[in-house]
Amino acid sequence: MIDARTALIVVDLQNDFCPGGSLAVSGGDEIVSLVNALGKRFGTVVLTQDWHPEGHSSFASSHPGKAPFETIAMPYGAQVLWPEHCVRGSAGAAFHPALDLSMAQAVIRKGCRGEVDSYSGFVEADRTTPTGLAGYLKERGVARVVVVGLATDFCVNWTAQDAARHGFETVVIEEACRAIDLDGSLDRAWVEMTARGVRRMQLADLH
Repeated sequence: MIDARTALIVVDLQNDFCPGGSLAVSGGDEIVSLVNALGKRFGTVVLTQDWHPEGHSSFASSHPGKAPFETIAMPYGAQVLWPEHCVRGSAGAAFHPALDLSMAQAVIRKGCRGEVDSYSGFVEADRTTPTGLAGYLKERGVARVVVVGLATDFCVNWTAQDAARHGFETVVIEEACRAIDLDGSLDRAWVEMTARGVRRMQLADLH
């Protein structure tokens, strides 16, 4: 299924989401070698990168009296409050040092506006502001995307669902992702992705 019309989207393989980072996903660094090997099989590779200004509205520290992982109402809907992470230009926002995807043609930065979060690589959390990724892929003739990265239940989930909404055949490679799993969020994510038509696959099934 990997051909000239298939792209690999690598979601947020950044230091802050790996062990030792401020919002570490358990085992996040374990997928780096898998993703490096996958990248060599694709003609189109895109990276997404969380890139927040200081004091971003998704940070618990921006809301006095609130703690990380609480949920609040924002103008665009429910927002989980996170520890400060992936502040633009910081070491935590950098890609994992072992990530070796020099063949990648594009980096899509997200969460750049202070007042709105962005889990998806395609559309910000207000669900109206595009990142431009859909247009980029379509202009390159891409019809199918394979999504890997961090975290399965948040940014991978939203990116995969939005890829399907934009008409791309969408696959998530399960063992090339890791999850936060906040109060059952991983199981919910797979249900949501499946309902949207996203296929859950293993590396061995990818040809």
